[in-house]
Amino acid sequence: MLAEDLTHDAFVRAVGRLAHMRDPGAFGAYLRQTVVNQARMHFRRRGVERAYLRREGSARQVAPSPSDSDVETRDILRRALLSLPLRQRMAVVLRFYEDLSDRQAAEIMRCSPGTVRSLVSRGVANLRTAREDGNDDG
Repeated sequence: MLAEDLTHDAFVRAVGRLAHMRDPGAFGAYLRQTVVNQARMHFRRRGVERAYLRREGSARQVAPSPSDSDVETRDILRRALLSLPLRQRMAVVLRFYEDLSDRQAAEIMRCSPGTVRSLVSRGVANLRTAREDGNDDG
């Protein structure tokens, strides 16, 4: 089934390039090379996916189960996030919660990536201060 899918995709790509070929007699060789490239890309992607799943699987096994202190910590973090200025909070949430790059966050916030980095830096510093103040009380 995989071979059929790869061949079909390669054929679609090759036919799309048919008008641009200098030597129409080379279509067979072009198609074969396209099939090989499709297979390489497929197995490369599959290898990357497997490596990612292995990393994620080992990270999840190490993670402790949630406890009451985790709920309390999450509540402290939530209150600290809500105390941040809006743009800092947006930058921190987009970068760490949504896991976006500086550039992607900048596009959403309609500012430069440098501004996002600055807002994240100040926001994280404010969160650290809030956490330290919260630990002093307890």
